[in-house]
Amino acid sequence: MRIDKLLANVGYGTRKEVKKLLKTGAVHVNEKVVKDAKEHVDPESDLVTVHGEQVEYREFIYLMMNKPPGVLSATEDNFQETVIDILEPEDAVFEPFPVGRLDKDTEGLLLITNDGQLAHQLLSPKKHVPKTYFAVIEGEVTEPDISAFRQGVTLDDGYHTKPGELVIIKSGIRSDIELTIMEGKFHQVKRMFEAVGKRVVYLKRISMGSLELDPELELGQYRELTEDELELLKGGTNAGNS
Repeated sequence: MRIDKLLANVGYGTRKEVKKLLKTGAVHVNEKVVKDAKEHVDPESDLVTVHGEQVEYREFIYLMMNKPPGVLSATEDNFQETVIDILEPEDAVFEPFPVGRLDKDTEGLLLITNDGQLAHQLLSPKKHVPKTYFAVIEGEVTEPDISAFRQGVTLDDGYHTKPGELVIIKSGIRSDIELTIMEGKFHQVKRMFEAVGKRVVYLKRISMGSLELDPELELGQYRELTEDELELLKGGTNAGNS
């Protein structure tokens, strides 16, 4: 890896700014001054320091966000705030992206990473990674709805969903439910309830695969995944064809 790319990736500025830094002689590789931006280094084995401080390089970043409503699950938008806009500069420098999408008005668990392979595994229809949502429904959710979801329902475009596991927490004029699905069609949870004549008025994703939303995270807050969480998440995708 080129030294300028490594330093830019860990937050020492743009490539242009890193080149200026290199020219000052502040960067050492294995205790030797490096001024050439094209110099190649091995981040795994070479000791890189800037002003005497060791540079700790890592390729990937894994963040759990409690996505707030009103924010887009996108990397950039000309007019509206995105989940990437929320990130601190030291995290945004890794150029991460949201894994899948939550609707603008939907809250809850969103994984943000720059690990394309993991993202693909989590989103692949072949892996059947479950996603669980808490929702408030306008209308009484009943046992027949549970049966309908268990068989899959036909959406407004004629698509018949895979089976979903519907759990009624509280039933009434407004019902509280949890729904686990294996797909991620556009507005799927909302459209599934529309298929049985009901309307979602609040929606929050609470888990994705083995990853559960940290209850300590306030809306708009995020943190890095723990090693255990990451290991479980990766393990779940590797086992995921069942």
